[in-house]
Amino acid sequence: MSDVSGATTQTIGSEFNSFIKLLTAQIRNQDPMSPMDSTQFVDQLATFSTLEQQVASNSHLESIAGMIGGLHSSILAGQWLGETVAVDTSWAPYSGEGVDFVVDIPESTDETILKVRDANGNEVWSKTLDPETGRYTWNGETSGGTELAEDGVYQLELQMYKDGELQRTTSPRLIGTVTGVTADETGTMLLETSLNLTTEMANVEKYNR
Repeated sequence: MSDVSGATTQTIGSEFNSFIKLLTAQIRNQDPMSPMDSTQFVDQLATFSTLEQQVASNSHLESIAGMIGGLHSSILAGQWLGETVAVDTSWAPYSGEGVDFVVDIPESTDETILKVRDANGNEVWSKTLDPETGRYTWNGETSGGTELAEDGVYQLELQMYKDGELQRTTSPRLIGTVTGVTADETGTMLLETSLNLTTEMANVEKYNR
């Protein structure tokens, strides 16, 4: 709303300035022997007043929009800060602590395999998930079995099979905590999380299992 209101104010303000210049030029250049008709002058002053009010009104609207946006952010912050959430993302930061994630395995799937890859696409770990668990943790295990993964960002991919055939590939939902609420330049509300990820609210849901 702020962008639209700002653009409208600029347009009206430009028209307002053009009107002032035109009216001033008319008064300065009018024929002293045939001055501007008083009725016409009054009509133009009325137009002047209307434009002035529109400029002031749109300035107030911008101010109100800013206040509403700030209030909205405060309300959302109170609703989300500190909440445990499930975030739709395939990338997870790892720094020695376990990466918790949620998987909703359909009944039609008889095998779900988790693949963990590093930033270069190299597979570092693979495991078949128990469909009854629901919530899982990757503790940095690697296929070597003795060394933990290095600190970094890893991609978690789920491969779901039925009768030995790959049905689909998807991503888990990572478990984290909301650490902040902000907005982008378009006014879209964003949630900052403990996963070092800032995302739109549409990609997040509260998790309390």
